[in-house]
Parts: sequence; structure tokens; C-alpha cells
Amino acid sequence: MKPSGRSLAAAITVAAMAMSLAACGGESSGASSDGTVTIHVEAWKGGGAEPANVAEINKAFEKAHPKIKVDFEYITADPTYTQKLQPELLGGKAGDVIMVDADKTKKWGASGYLADLSGEAWASRIAPDAKPFAQADGKTLAMPMELIGIGLYANMDVLKKAGVTEVPADWPTFLKVLAKVKKAGINPIALPDKSGWTGESVFQASGSTLVYQKNKQWDADFLGGKASFDPDWKAPLEQLKTLEDEGYVNWKNELGVDEWAQGPQDFSAGKSAFWYQGAWQVSNVAEAGFPVSFAPWPGGAAGTKPNGMLFSGTMWAVNSQSRQAEAAREYVKFWSQNENLAKFLQAEHAESPFTGGTTPESNETTAFTTAFKEGRYRILPSNTWYGGAAETATGSKIQAYLLGKASAAQTLKDIQTAASAK
Repeated sequence: MKPSGRSLAAAITVAAMAMSLAACGGESSGASSDGTVTIHVEAWKGGGAEPANVAEINKAFEKAHPKIKVDFEYITADPTYTQKLQPELLGGKAGDVIMVDADKTKKWGASGYLADLSGEAWASRIAPDAKPFAQADGKTLAMPMELIGIGLYANMDVLKKAGVTEVPADWPTFLKVLAKVKKAGINPIALPDKSGWTGESVFQASGSTLVYQKNKQWDADFLGGKASFDPDWKAPLEQLKTLEDEGYVNWKNELGVDEWAQGPQDFSAGKSAFWYQGAWQVSNVAEAGFPVSFAPWPGGAAGTKPNGMLFSGTMWAVNSQSRQAEAAREYVKFWSQNENLAKFLQAEHAESPFTGGTTPESNETTAFTTAFKEGRYRILPSNTWYGGAAETATGSKIQAYLLGKASAAQTLKDIQTAASAK
């Protein structure tokens, strides 16, 4: 029977919809006639200034899985990354495997964009204190790739000129060393803070020792209404002001220097003895040619060993709409294996997020890695009260404090308000 015009139109519409749906979930993915499939991977590491050995690991994966090809796409970090991925996820066109962090895992997981990976063998190996960052509503939605340190850089050649041979481990010693370096005519420390990141991060790093060595459960206590920033975080805040009061930092000047571009360039050029940044900069700084040491912020009382501050960094997640879910899971599984992940950790100078994982050693990061292995560390609670909005607000409030526009008490009150916001 010949179809009517109306039924023919309906049939065409249904066919078009089917084709549209088939295109969802990583439109570049697909299988060739010989059974080879291609997975589209999107990430903000693996290109640009942060190759992080990703290409090497991808090549090893393809060698181990000859029927799976990796279509890797490097995207500049936020805000560009989120601006690209958000509409792709909404339209069902994002990669099969996508890079996430704790904040994205929580948000995209709640929207149903991330596949449940709880049943994967590697999920049971995630270290207990790293697991919450990869989970949402009790489900493991991402594979953590690293726990990466943020701390104090020291130019050992510059320090040697001032008669200093060791990086200080406590606050009184640190102040003495800064005084000695300044007396030698050398800029003691650079803390560029144009976006507000360095000030709030040093505040957190100091608190990692001063607050958490007294109370390891401070985060849980705060969330339960049993702890507050005032008075618990007063000493870390005052350390920032002390650096200016003693003449080692001019915060007004530092607020005009970009943390991510000018800051690394200046330290690599030997313009200061100390600098504060993440371990992800170690490889770049090492290219400057001078011996460098990366250590925990020396914020504690005389004679104490400092806690290192770690950030739950990049993670791999599988797009719940992926048409190549099995291959995507194989890719994530490959990255979870110690011998493969170690290549990424070595490039990042980061610690393994897995129980029994391999944390690479390096001369530059000995002090920080030692603290990690001894259990002297705290992971930034970016999955609870220190999410993206609270971090940004904290940086802004601390900038105002450093410019003398707010008291310590008011600043701590404002930070508490930001951390309490849902």
C-alpha cells in the first residue's frame, strides 16, 4: 500500500530523529569496518604548556589496545574548558572520556552526565582520603589522577649567596631566613596575587599546619557547626600581614602581578629567593637551570614539621552518553595502573591518589614527598566548603584585608560566610 503524504512525512521525521540520537555521545566516536573503535578524549592537560606525558600514555594505550584509537583534544583550562564542555554535554556531543575535577564531578554528576564507575576494579584502590573527591551521592564517578602539592619554592643558588643552605621548616626560622636574604640585597619572596589566588592559597597552606595539626577533623567540625574561622584561622591570616610588616612583601605591588604568567617568569629569571605556587610548575622552573626545592609552607611553631597542602587535581570521567562506553572504560582503567599513571605523576610532580600507588621521587620535591609519605598533609576540601565560589570569595576578602580595607575579625567572618554558603 502506498503511504500517504502525512505518513511519509512522519516516517522521515522518525528517521531524522534516530539519526540525531545516534550522533549523540561523542560524535567523532565510531567503529570502522575492521572493528577498530575511536574514542574522543577531552582534557585541559596534555597540550600547551602542560603536556604532562599524556601523549606518551595515549600512545602506550593504543599499543596495548590495537582496536581502540584515541582522538585526543586539548582544551585551554577554565573558563574555556567549561564553556566548551557544558553545551557539548547538554547536546550529547561531548567526548567519550572527559577530564574533570572535584567541582565538575559534583555538578556534572548531579546532571547525569557522568557514568557510574563504582564497579570498576580500580575504584576500590582509591585512597580513603582521596575517594570523596571522586564521588557524588555515594557513587564513584571519576578516576582521580593525582594529589598535587601547593607550597614554597626556593632558589637554592640565590639562598646560597645569602649563606642559607636549607629551606626553613617552621615560621620563626622562615622569618630569620627572609631577614638574612633581604640583608644580602636579595628580594626575599614573591607572592603575586592579581587574581587573589596566592593570598588565599598561602592562608590555606599555613592553616594546613596551624589548624589541622591541632584538629585533623576540622572540616567535619566546621560543617557540623562545631568549629569557626575565628579564632581557629586567625594565626594563618596574620602570617600574611606579618610578611609585609617585616618588610619582605609589598602586597599592593603583589596584587598587580599575575600569578600564572608573570609570576613563574620572574622566579625562573632568579628575581627572588622564594616563591609560592603549585608543584605543576616544577618542570618549567627546572628548565631555568638553577637548583630548586619545593617544600610545604613553613607555618608552624619553632621545631615543628609542616604539613604539606595537597589539591585533588585532575580526574578522568566517562560520558554517560558515550557510544563507546566499553572502550572508554578501558582507557580509564589503563590510566589507573601504577606503571602508566606514574608517567603523568612524574611530569606533574604529584602524589598518587591510590593505596599502594607509585609516587615518583625527584630531587626538587623531596621535602614535600617526605611529608606526604609521613602522613603530614591535608587535602583542600574543594568538594565541600572550599568549592569554586568559596575559594574565589576567600581570595577577594583576603586581598581587601592585605590592603588594609578590612580587619582580621571582619575578614574571618566574611570567609566563614562564604564557606557556609550552599
